[in-house]
Amino acid sequence: MKVVRKIIQIDEELCDGCGNCVPSCAEGALEIIDGKAKVIADLYCDGLGACLGECPVGALKIVEREADEFDEEAVEELLAQKKEEAPRAMPMASGGCPSARLQTFGSPAAETASDPCGCANQPAALDASESALSHWPVQIMLVPPTAPFLKGADLLVLADCVPVAYPSLHENFLKGKAVMMGCPKFDDAQHYIEKFAQICTQSGIKSITSVVMEVPCCSALPVIVKKGMALSGVQIPMEEVVISTRGKVLERRQVQAA
Repeated sequence: MKVVRKIIQIDEELCDGCGNCVPSCAEGALEIIDGKAKVIADLYCDGLGACLGECPVGALKIVEREADEFDEEAVEELLAQKKEEAPRAMPMASGGCPSARLQTFGSPAAETASDPCGCANQPAALDASESALSHWPVQIMLVPPTAPFLKGADLLVLADCVPVAYPSLHENFLKGKAVMMGCPKFDDAQHYIEKFAQICTQSGIKSITSVVMEVPCCSALPVIVKKGMALSGVQIPMEEVVISTRGKVLERRQVQAA
C-alpha cells in the first residue's frame, strides 16, 4: 500500500559511489548499484535518515512523497538473506568502491606462522619491518562509525603528514590500535566532528591518541576529536602528541573533552 511519507532521496549526479552510507543503514535499504547509491526498495527505508551524515558530498536527503509503507517484517527477511549470502571473507562496506572496502588483518607474524613454508623462509629482518596496520580503510572520510574494527578499540587519530615525518609510527603508536587519519586543513571539519560523535556513541572506544604535527593547521585535529566527544556526551581518555617536522616527539599530554 502506498502512502505519503518521508523517505530517502539520492541525487545520482552528486553521488560518487563511495558507499559510506551503506553500513549506516540498519535496514539494509541502501546498496551500490552501477557505481551509485540506491534505495533498493521503498518498503525497506524507514525515512529516519541515519545515513545522511555519512555522505561526504551531500547526495542524500529526506523528502516527503508517495511510497510503499515501511515494512519491518520485509526488512528482517532482507537482513537475514544478506547475512546468509555474506561471504566469510572481509566485508565490503561500499559495494563498488575498493578504497572503502572494510578489511581486518591478522598480524604478519601470525599469518606466516600458519604457513610452515613461509615460516621456514622468513628473513630474519622481517619482524623489525612488520606493518602494525590491523584494518582498512584508514581515512576518516571512509571509515564508517559502525566499522567492526572500531568496537572496543584504542583509537589512533593521525594527521596525514605524521606517517611521513615520524619514522617509528608503527612500533611506537600504531601497534594494537585502530587508526583513522585526515587533514584538518583541507577536510570537512564539521563532518569529522559528527563522525567522531557517532563513533564515541556507538563503538565503545576505550582510549583516543591524537598525533599531529607541530605546524599550526594540525592543532585543529585534536579539537575536532574533542568536540565530537563532547557532542556525544561520552568521556574517553585522550592523549595528544605533537611531532616536529624533523620527526621528534615534542610534547605528550592528557587532554579533556571540549
